[in-house]
Amino acid sequence: MIPFDAGQERLDWLDLVAALKRGHQAPKAEIEDLFLYRGSDTLLSRSAWIDGMGLLTKTATVFPNNPKSGQPMIGGGVMLFDDATGALAAVIDFHLITKWKTAGDSLMAALALAPAGAREILIVGAGTVGRSLVEAFGAGFPEARFSIWNRSPKAAEVFAQETGAQVVRDLQSAVAAADIILTCTMTTAPIIQGDWLRPGQHLNMIGAYRPDMREADDAALQKSKLFVDSYDTTLGHIGELKIPLESGAIDRSHLRADYYDLEAFEAGPDDITVFKNGGGAHLDLMTARYVLDQWPAPAGAAALDKPGNARAGRV
Repeated sequence: MIPFDAGQERLDWLDLVAALKRGHQAPKAEIEDLFLYRGSDTLLSRSAWIDGMGLLTKTATVFPNNPKSGQPMIGGGVMLFDDATGALAAVIDFHLITKWKTAGDSLMAALALAPAGAREILIVGAGTVGRSLVEAFGAGFPEARFSIWNRSPKAAEVFAQETGAQVVRDLQSAVAAADIILTCTMTTAPIIQGDWLRPGQHLNMIGAYRPDMREADDAALQKSKLFVDSYDTTLGHIGELKIPLESGAIDRSHLRADYYDLEAFEAGPDDITVFKNGGGAHLDLMTARYVLDQWPAPAGAAALDKPGNARAGRV
């Protein structure tokens, strides 16, 4: 078992981005998602297999009303399996994989698409993901300043105290001033308007994950160069793209590339770029493999350190 605190001691955001790039140079992942719903509650089980890297199953429960009773909103578990034998290679803390995969996924896109001199980063949503984004984007854009907007000003104030970000009250003005906008909400009504965006900005959307959720309106997508981490986990699953594709607001040709075509992730200085972080078990698998590679091997296990070989004693 790899726990959260000990597991992330040896991790580095830019090293993770490098690992994600290598992962997308491997054979294309086989992936399968299962979604079950009960009202606002969600059970999401994601599995992936990358030939030569291994197999992974990650199951998440999302119960938005849990915080009202003092319970975490998100729970789950991660199991990584050996590629050659199918043996269980590691059980890894769910929140460790989710934190590093989610923020690292978005950071990789921003490093390719955001303006090189980005100095102002706006985070929309003062939850756990937003805090991870401060860490990740602080590593990727060390000269940048962070601001935070949240529907609840009190939550924004707590976020600011914990992270050093500056609280902003007027979302439209904050968007106009930002070089990079990071959204991590669960809204079903778009809160980022295309009319607010200006040339040279990068909008990176992390929050929406259900078919009825979206964080930006049609205009924001129409006026931008649009990228995703994976066509397989975004187009037919997440409202951010599913809704405008079905309505005809955009068509399939509007999407430029996903991570299996990294060379196409490019933008000119006056382009507005939009990236949709859809996640996916293949990214969890790449992240889990990176985490396991950094985990100290038990004595006598040096021969088991290569991908494809189970690491005994790490479960």
